[in-house]
Amino acid sequence: MEHIVFLTGRLAQPALQRVLAGLADGGPDAPFSWELREIGLQVAALMTTDMVRRRVPAPLRADRLILPGRCRGDVDALAAHYGIPVQRGPEELKDLPRFFNRAAKPVDLSQWRTRIFAEIVDAPRLSVAATLARAALLRAEGADVIDLGCLPQTAYPQLEEAVQALKAAGHTVSVDSMDPQELLRGGRAGADHLLSLTLDTLWVADEVAAVPVLIPRTPADVDSLDQAIAAMQARGRPFLADAILDPIPFGFTDSIVRYHQLRQRHPDVAIMLGVGNLTELTEADTSGINALLFGICAELDVAAVLTTQVSGHARRAVREADWARRIMHAAHSGRQLPKGLSDALMTVHDKHPHPDSPAEIAANAAAVRDPNFRIQVAADGLHVYNRDGLRQAADAMSLWPQL
Repeated sequence: MEHIVFLTGRLAQPALQRVLAGLADGGPDAPFSWELREIGLQVAALMTTDMVRRRVPAPLRADRLILPGRCRGDVDALAAHYGIPVQRGPEELKDLPRFFNRAAKPVDLSQWRTRIFAEIVDAPRLSVAATLARAALLRAEGADVIDLGCLPQTAYPQLEEAVQALKAAGHTVSVDSMDPQELLRGGRAGADHLLSLTLDTLWVADEVAAVPVLIPRTPADVDSLDQAIAAMQARGRPFLADAILDPIPFGFTDSIVRYHQLRQRHPDVAIMLGVGNLTELTEADTSGINALLFGICAELDVAAVLTTQVSGHARRAVREADWARRIMHAAHSGRQLPKGLSDALMTVHDKHPHPDSPAEIAANAAAVRDPNFRIQVAADGLHVYNRDGLRQAADAMSLWPQL
């Protein structure tokens, strides 16, 4: 049986002991045996790896060492020092059962099927240097393709230079314009994708090697999209097809149906879905919107999404899209609900908002011997305490005169 040593501080020691006793009671079915060490400090969150190295002598008779979740320092160096695996535990003690369940059944979130096209919506107004800087940020957030968004009736003299500079920096590039001449220029400069062509502008695809995204003449004109698909298939050329996602309340539900019908009519066609009409044009938290849309993408096997992060509330849209595609791919491929895979998209509400009960907070407060204030939140409100006592109120401002 694996033997694990847990390090903690004086204040957290009783609570950690209770959690561990419930998790591994020492019986034959216990997942591990454990040992708890308090290393001579009050607050576990103030622990550092250097402190551990000084206060916990080697060799350590254990198969694994678990540090407090907020422990600072080089964990890998500590593992090399003791010669055993060293990990940070969860930040909240009561998440330990979930921590060990997840460790026993790791979730692989490294896989995904949907590529992210991240649009620079005002590309004509940016210098090439500024475009490269924006692209580097988008790639770091998870973008696979940098989409240069052209603007109507706005000259883009640096288009070719921007495409070539992005390609030289290792980016995959798309050019996004309603002007066929701009698409031609982008394709001739070396762009990988062109957004977007209709049945009437397919001639552009004959002039350049870039992979086009096909759209209907109007969102409801599915026949023109089918004809464009047939024409590209006859050419033997790769492409993506986009049925156009309309914003709420201007046909959103109908457009979801169009994507479903597109997949039914064309089981093997690569589909693109533009999520910006929902994430940008709905004043709601984008993490939930992305979760839902990427769930649809997983079910319809959507090959790519086009996203933007322009509005303030959508400033994390690319990062959220990256998490959403991984979570939904894991759920879909594993035939499981998208629960317990990651909390990366839970940005508004905590799954466990009140890890300690008022009674447990009171017990912690009774053990404090210094003047520093601690603040905890329970179901009944705020709890502020130090050696001089515990104060509790639902309104933070009402506590101020007592401090």
